[in-house]
Amino acid sequence: MIDLAVFLKRNGYRPDQVQDFIPAPFDVATCMYYTGIDPFSKEEVYVARQLRDRKMQRALMQFFKPENWFTVREALLQAGRQDLIGSGCDCLIPAQPPKEAIEARRRRANDPDHYHTVANPARGEKPGERGPNKGYRPGRKSAEKRKRNGGDRRAQ
Repeated sequence: MIDLAVFLKRNGYRPDQVQDFIPAPFDVATCMYYTGIDPFSKEEVYVARQLRDRKMQRALMQFFKPENWFTVREALLQAGRQDLIGSGCDCLIPAQPPKEAIEARRRRANDPDHYHTVANPARGEKPGERGPNKGYRPGRKSAEKRKRNGGDRRAQ
């Protein structure tokens, strides 16, 4: 993916939209995705299966967007390609993050709709993420005790 990002930069391409790979039946790419082996050469092929890896690949294709600066930097450092960080003509990202990258990171961290908890269909909650009024593990015993005792014991 890094080689593709360098190719895009050298040729002046800036893709606005990137789509994740969706396996389709009876396709060679699907065979490679599931087995991790190129059926023609019988060599291993890297397959990004984790969400984190797919986000890195998406960010590398859109290296020019300021909000992707931190992800692209992490991917380049992980691959040992520090030579692509800096102010040179072949560099993908500058050495210091732009203001827009820092602001985007701050906005994402402070986003009130950013939750990692998933609704429980067994309780009748709709599939998907919980809303901001549900909170994390509502109704747990320790939360009820804190309400009765007037706050958190650790803070006392």
